[in-house]
Amino acid sequence: MYSTAARLIARHGFAAVSMRQIAGEVGVQAGALYNYISDKQTLLLDLMRSHMDELLEHAEQLDATQPPIEQLVEFTDFHIRFHATRLDLVFIAYMELRNLNEENFAFIEGLRGQYEDRLEAILEAGKADGSFAITDTKITTMALIAMMTGVTNWFRDGGRLSLEQVSDIYCGMVLKSVMATTPQRETD
Repeated sequence: MYSTAARLIARHGFAAVSMRQIAGEVGVQAGALYNYISDKQTLLLDLMRSHMDELLEHAEQLDATQPPIEQLVEFTDFHIRFHATRLDLVFIAYMELRNLNEENFAFIEGLRGQYEDRLEAILEAGKADGSFAITDTKITTMALIAMMTGVTNWFRDGGRLSLEQVSDIYCGMVLKSVMATTPQRETD
């Protein structure tokens, strides 16, 4: 049911989709749908929360013991691959925020902040060890996430480039954007 709702919302927009339409697509009576979802706001929150929970769960598995350059490449590769395979949910997570009520918006923004903090920590570590030339890690974090998430606007399986090729290209662009260098090691 959630994947059907996500597809409809991504295709038509949250405001244009009714619970009756969702029920019809799922193949149940509209009244039966309310046994699972109390209202559209709850549906939207559930879709966004499940997306963010899965994103955070996978991000937590990234190896934080590696040097910052390797962490940034791993984060970028993960972000590209994760988002390119969840186009409807990504669209909803970014474009339908405006339709959340204030409380739900704050909750989702908190989850997004946790994810952004993971990238910012990598950037701060790289700035501290001299491998990244960054003026402002917060702005760089926002710019990189916007750039990486933008892959969902155009990437499709079966296109000119494979997901692996796209990820490799994005990893290179991200490294260049932070002017990544090989960290200087102290010599004896």
